[in-house]
Amino acid sequence: MSDIPDIETAAQAIAGHVVRTPTVPSPGLGALLGVPVTAKLELLQRTGSFKARGATAKLLSLSGAERAAGVVAVSGGNHGIALAVMAAALDVKATVVMPRTAPARSVALAEEAGASVRLTDGMDSAFRLVNRLRDEGLTLVHPFDDPVVIAGQGTVGLELAEDAGELTDVVVSVGGGGLIAGVAAALRARRPGVRVWGVETEGAEAMSGALKAGGPVTVPLSSLVTTLSAPSVSQLTYDRVSALVEEVLVVPDRDAVRGCLDLAEHAKVWAEPAAGCLLPAARQVAERVGDGVRLGLVVCGGNTTPRELAGWADRFGIL
Repeated sequence: MSDIPDIETAAQAIAGHVVRTPTVPSPGLGALLGVPVTAKLELLQRTGSFKARGATAKLLSLSGAERAAGVVAVSGGNHGIALAVMAAALDVKATVVMPRTAPARSVALAEEAGASVRLTDGMDSAFRLVNRLRDEGLTLVHPFDDPVVIAGQGTVGLELAEDAGELTDVVVSVGGGGLIAGVAAALRARRPGVRVWGVETEGAEAMSGALKAGGPVTVPLSSLVTTLSAPSVSQLTYDRVSALVEEVLVVPDRDAVRGCLDLAEHAKVWAEPAAGCLLPAARQVAERVGDGVRLGLVVCGGNTTPRELAGWADRFGIL
């Protein structure tokens, strides 16, 4: 497993390239949820999400030959943006494969950063194409199935452990599991009494499906939250989550969108549904734990537009 030395090494490597994002108490969310809440504002990270950390850690680990060959990644949005921007900053040619359901803004940002963007009909076919491009010689920067990437994402947990006040429970969004695997490893080492909970949206249940099955399985994808829509987790992330995480909760898309509106109103932050799903899950955690709970929320990203959020809210009748 990625242990604390790996995460500390990643933190040192990426320090000059990424932002040490704020970890702050949120009186507004505390009032909304009825318990003390601390927010790790990773939506203020370069490229608008935590993904810049893992992408940078991997890019910095490449050999000269791998840098010269160029890199490739598959993404529902945020990983592609991060790889495109950070690869350009480090003078590495990048190719990003995205499903056509990826937000148009994500595709545009990756292209504007100089990446070659390839679109496919769905996430399953995106993974197949990226594997073919890897076999043709490009270096794969996997969004979660890579210990270097996981260690990079784990720097979120390292900072949270160092900067937060007292916490009993931390809630983390789950797509392929790289973020929660790294955060859980960091917290287990630095704050061993803190429980870590995951959250997915209905129709993007790769990790909860794996936990039920006893290992990675392919799941059908229907959630609007494309940034959480991995067709399966990896053995690497499954092993870490099954060992270190209390439970992965599943919430409806509607509640994730409602969570975005609540984050804007009560926390004064602009978040995407992959972060909005934290709030309905946090309510469940607070109810289960009961007296004395002190929540930490990893607000993972803010890459959505007002038009997109308004459209989802209108669809669910919550505006």
